[in-house]
Amino acid sequence: MLDEGRRRSARGVDVVVAFAECHGRPLTGALLDDLEVLPRARRGYRGSDFEEMDLDAVLARRPQVALVDELAHTNVPGGRHTKRWQDVEVLLSAGVDVVTTVNVQHLESLNDVVEKITGVPQRETIPDEVVRRADQIELVDMPAEAIRRRMAHGNIYAPDKVDAALSHYFRVGNLTALRELALLWVAGRVDEALRRYRFEHGIGRVWETRERVVVALTGGPEGDTLIRRAARIADRSAGGDLLAVHIARSDGLAGASPAALARQRELAESLGGTYHSVIGDHVPSALLDFARAANATQLVMGTSRRGRLLRFLTGSGVGETTTELSGDIDVHIVTHERAGRGRLPPAPSSSLPLSRKVAGPVAGFVLPVLLTLLLSHDRGDLNLTSEALLFLFTVVGVACIGGVVSALLASVTASLLLNYYFIAPIGRFTINEFNNALALAVFSLVAVTVAAVVDRSLRWSRRAANATAEAETLSALAGNILRGDQAVAALLEHTRETFGMESATLVDSGGPPRGAGEDPPAETVAVGADSVLVLRGRQLAASERRVLTAFAAHVTAALERARLAEAAAEIEPVRAADRMRTALLAAVSHDLRTPLASGWAAVSSLRSRDVEFSDEDRDELLATADESLGRLKRLIDNLLDMSRLQAGALTLRLEPTAFADILPIALDGLPATTVPVTTQGLETVPDIRADPPLLERVVANLVANALRHSPPGKGVLVSASALGDRVELRVVDRGRGLAPQDRDRVFQPFQRLGDTDNSTGLGLGLALSRGLTEAMGGTLTPEDTPGGGLSMVVSLPAATALPHGGGATGYPRTAEAGASPHAAEAGASRRTGEEAAGCDGY
Repeated sequence: MLDEGRRRSARGVDVVVAFAECHGRPLTGALLDDLEVLPRARRGYRGSDFEEMDLDAVLARRPQVALVDELAHTNVPGGRHTKRWQDVEVLLSAGVDVVTTVNVQHLESLNDVVEKITGVPQRETIPDEVVRRADQIELVDMPAEAIRRRMAHGNIYAPDKVDAALSHYFRVGNLTALRELALLWVAGRVDEALRRYRFEHGIGRVWETRERVVVALTGGPEGDTLIRRAARIADRSAGGDLLAVHIARSDGLAGASPAALARQRELAESLGGTYHSVIGDHVPSALLDFARAANATQLVMGTSRRGRLLRFLTGSGVGETTTELSGDIDVHIVTHERAGRGRLPPAPSSSLPLSRKVAGPVAGFVLPVLLTLLLSHDRGDLNLTSEALLFLFTVVGVACIGGVVSALLASVTASLLLNYYFIAPIGRFTINEFNNALALAVFSLVAVTVAAVVDRSLRWSRRAANATAEAETLSALAGNILRGDQAVAALLEHTRETFGMESATLVDSGGPPRGAGEDPPAETVAVGADSVLVLRGRQLAASERRVLTAFAAHVTAALERARLAEAAAEIEPVRAADRMRTALLAAVSHDLRTPLASGWAAVSSLRSRDVEFSDEDRDELLATADESLGRLKRLIDNLLDMSRLQAGALTLRLEPTAFADILPIALDGLPATTVPVTTQGLETVPDIRADPPLLERVVANLVANALRHSPPGKGVLVSASALGDRVELRVVDRGRGLAPQDRDRVFQPFQRLGDTDNSTGLGLGLALSRGLTEAMGGTLTPEDTPGGGLSMVVSLPAATALPHGGGATGYPRTAEAGASPHAAEAGASRRTGEEAAGCDGY
């Protein structure tokens, strides 16, 4: 890090050392020469003093590059942040580039692994994502023997600690393991950059930078064998990746066993791999597209389960086609226990009800017989072709009723009846003409084919309907989760209604059961790690239990979200207080320092006996001290008033008050400015019921805000008008105004939204003004000024007294805020009267 800093500094880059811990190593300390080292902040903790990076000093210095050592370091309590990497985030946000250091044992993802290797727990860790976000990561690598030599030469630890270190933490095995972890972690980061580069440049060819093994899963029993074989191939190369993929049909109708795929997914993940599901109708193309996108080097597939005869009849299988199209990807065809034994028989369909299973075979025998009786009465009216078509129609009807088995029975019955009753010689099971034989053969083939197609179409239609129903159910479920704050309760009720159960109860070990309805349990499914969803009522079918599992997953997510929401609600007040404290410290650290420094310097100069000051210099120093102390008093008053408002401890003394009496005092307390302040209607409006000192603070803050935003040559107007039983005071400026979306934010404490000068003030003026106004029973709202600008409107209830006619006699209609001798005299007179009336603390 220090070498990099010296190189950049030699190139003319503004580099400072924000924090570098040399641990007394002379060779490392020598690298600090010719580099600017910022002073550190000292903090006390449990009776000891510690040095930390001075974040405020770095921000004030604002270099181009800051060198910050030990990124994972935990700061001493009392600083702005808990961890040093959080301080670095602030520097980056401020536009300061940071060069920093971190040891591999401090990465969060490797924490438990390092502890197992070294036997030493690492309490200081840093999230991996923080390090990954770095623009550049440089691995500082050294063989274990070289590190131990540096240790023995005294370049790392003091001589009295070398032997203990070499025999414990710095053993060759420990250092070698840590070195390998660092190499693999950085290799993963480089691999991420490589994948991003290949994607951005559209590179589809495989770059064999590291072994990636893809294993193709069909959901069959051979999947476990394939996964273990692929894992062994991946383990033969250090850092090899294992990716398991299942190609699903795009129509979602023909698929593997979900239970088998779930089991194989767990097996792949337990072996350090990942599981992926890809949709595609042409399996070889989809499989190779996935492998090339993952930059895979090897592909593992199982040999076909089809027998030799079936392979001869149907041509090349998936394995052969994939091998032909694989290109530079090595394909491994792995044998298994199901190889060549034929495909697994499909699971018996339970989609047909029992009545149709019985009616199908009966119809397959009865309907051809009835058709034969009907056609026998009209013999001679129809030819053989028409009669065969009628029998074919009957077979198709039977297929619709009872499926392909019933259709086969109907086709055999129809063929025999057609041969015996309608093909010459009639009354015998013989055929004299070749055409009749061909017609009967074609009829039988067409009948079986049509029956099979109809049966398959019906099964697909039923499966599609079931899938649609399940999708609609899950869609309604997802929408139900997104609505309302009581997601868990609504979800349980929706579950009970969907499955037609009497009750749905969530049994949580951490609290009382929540649910709808009561009765003995019938179905249970796990929800999270410590909860069970109990459904009471009927027994569910297997397909319903699959959907119920999805419901349980949503219940788990909703339950976790509810718990997180409760935790967030509990911690939000603490976070709000912490944000307020952080903002307060950040603001006060600057705004209190300036008047304190100015006043201190003026008073110290006046007390100095080494310098003789002229009367003019003495008056100027006294004026500086007075102005600084006055500014400091205003800051402290704002802070105290804001704290009283937030604590609800503000004491009010409401009495009839005139705006005309308040404005001169408010202007007198403001710094001198050349922007004119014009008044209108202050002496003609009724008195308002308010606390005079607090109202003066409100008016002073609003006028100061208007003066700050008024452009040169434009004045500020302060006008008053009566509206019913209330009196409104408007402070009008001609600045750039305020966007509608910012009108609530402008009243938040410690913000300087749109301020032209962010170097002074705490950002409390408007927040304090609104709080004080509302405490007196009034409102403070912003409005657009006609012609451009912003108007702050203070509305307060009118007092019962007659309109005030005295006011500040002689106060000019146009004055310079803080510069008018008349305003100063009126302010002094008003203060004397209020003090005589006993307004403490004014």
